[in-house]
Amino acid sequence: MRIKRGFKARRRRNKILKLAKGFRGGRSKLFRSAADTVDRALMYAFRDRRAKKRDFRALWIVRINAAARMNGLSYSKFIGGLHKAGIELDRKVLAELAISDPAAFTKIAETAAGQLAN
Repeated sequence: MRIKRGFKARRRRNKILKLAKGFRGGRSKLFRSAADTVDRALMYAFRDRRAKKRDFRALWIVRINAAARMNGLSYSKFIGGLHKAGIELDRKVLAELAISDPAAFTKIAETAAGQLAN
């Protein structure tokens, strides 16, 4: 007598097909295509959650560098001055200040420049 897998196999397949919702064509309808596509999508998602952190840090550094140069400092001199001054603001906050409150960023840049002179 032939034994079918029934419930367990259907549950496993439906889980994959549910993850494939929104994919085009057979990639959302056919189990084998959907399984391959979902595996790839999950690998990209895992990789890009880590890449996102690098991308944002690079963006913040570009913004801080642009604002620091408007105040007559290079990025490295600005960060070095902050460390000497004991100002512990992270790059995310500094980039936000550079965009939303240039006056406050200028004050911080002056403090950093003052520390470099000493």
